[in-house]
Amino acid sequence: MPAPASTPKPGDSYVQSFARGLEVIRSFSASAPQQTLSEVAAHTGLTRAGARRILLTLQTLGYVESDGKLFRLTPRILDLGFAYLSSLPLWNLAEPLMEDLVEEVRESSSAAVLDGLDIVYVLRVPTHKIMRTSLGVGSRLPAAWTSMGRVLLASLPDDELHSRLATLPLQRHTAHTATDLPTLLERIRQARTQGWCLVNQELEEGLISIAAPLTNRLGQTVAALNISGQANRTSAELMQQTLLPPLLRAAQTISRLMGAPRR
Repeated sequence: MPAPASTPKPGDSYVQSFARGLEVIRSFSASAPQQTLSEVAAHTGLTRAGARRILLTLQTLGYVESDGKLFRLTPRILDLGFAYLSSLPLWNLAEPLMEDLVEEVRESSSAAVLDGLDIVYVLRVPTHKIMRTSLGVGSRLPAAWTSMGRVLLASLPDDELHSRLATLPLQRHTAHTATDLPTLLERIRQARTQGWCLVNQELEEGLISIAAPLTNRLGQTVAALNISGQANRTSAELMQQTLLPPLLRAAQTISRLMGAPRR
């Protein structure tokens, strides 16, 4: 069967060896911080010889180190992510305002962007309260069951939204998780209509969050800003009443700094 038209193929515009190198980098994770050559090959679908060439290249460039048996990423790999963050002035503008927001509401605040079916955290200002969820810059969460994710999904045209959700693995994370497509679509459209989104314990028991979009001068949603808390001390009703107004003010201020028109 021929490959789908959207499947990239080796050629002038697709460098297969580079793509394989990125797959090797992505094979390292919190659950696999160190890997043998055989494990890297198994996780990426490469031959041992192919995985070895890529690992040795990354080692020569300083992105990977090895003790002779196990390979691991080095801190230099952070340069790749920092290049993205430093290329966008949004994050420099947003961080002090997020710090002010956290000081005002006494809850953690984060900013994230959409990547496929996930959100990726690009800024996080935690409160001093202890929460079970440990998140930082670069953390990924499923967009469909997070407040920032639904805000970002709501900004997509309907055809693209349906196309992405069609490939979504529907799974139950908690007793509150929306696990059917019609319900998810309804909640995403609600976020689009009201301009914010609250998600109550759908991804993790006890975790509740509320998010608003960050827009650029063209009115396009480029990121989302949230406040997160614990359901046992902040109910959905209380979060909407007391935390939504300062969240919206912060989101609008950050958006105006990016050139968005005043509302």
